[in-house]
Amino acid sequence: MCQKIKIVMDNRNRIIEGAAELFRSYGIRTVTMDSLANHLGMSKRTIYEVFSDKNELLIGVITQMADRQRELVKKVLDESENAVVAIFTLLQINRDHFQNLSPAFQADIKRFHYEGLIKKAGKFEIPDYKNYQQVFDRGIKEKLFRKDISPDLVNRCFDSLVRSIMNNDLYPFDKFSRNQVIGNVLINYLRGISTPQGLELINKLELTF
Repeated sequence: MCQKIKIVMDNRNRIIEGAAELFRSYGIRTVTMDSLANHLGMSKRTIYEVFSDKNELLIGVITQMADRQRELVKKVLDESENAVVAIFTLLQINRDHFQNLSPAFQADIKRFHYEGLIKKAGKFEIPDYKNYQQVFDRGIKEKLFRKDISPDLVNRCFDSLVRSIMNNDLYPFDKFSRNQVIGNVLINYLRGISTPQGLELINKLELTF
């Protein structure tokens, strides 16, 4: 029985990894169970033994992405010397990550979110910037962010700004580079909540971003 469970879990992880790879490259709608089976070199029956349909598979992929992002935030926080460095590190990681995502995938994620499918998976987002509140809490303690700000409200605003910069209608990718948008929108916002010490650090880090 234990061996059977292990095989199922191994298949599940392999299917999720393969589906995530295809989704990121080609979008969600264009990937079929047949194309996934061919990509993995396994039978479609094996896939259906683990996931009843494509919607369930998508939820599995999104859940894994959200879990890994939470782990990433924790790792960056643990390893960064301060909150401002942590934010810049996370912004750079996510900028590079989204540059490798196909426009079709990003459009499909929005569509599935609006249809309620992703919300049913546990009310999380991709990217899940709600994890940033702990970064703002830390920044206040380190006297890099002003003590009079509300970390919860600041994080909600930051979360909204991050989502807005992924909107190709607001910031067309053929007109503005991702770095331009991040600099003019997100980094300027961080300047507004920073102490003189935090502002000095932001100005230094922006030069290497």
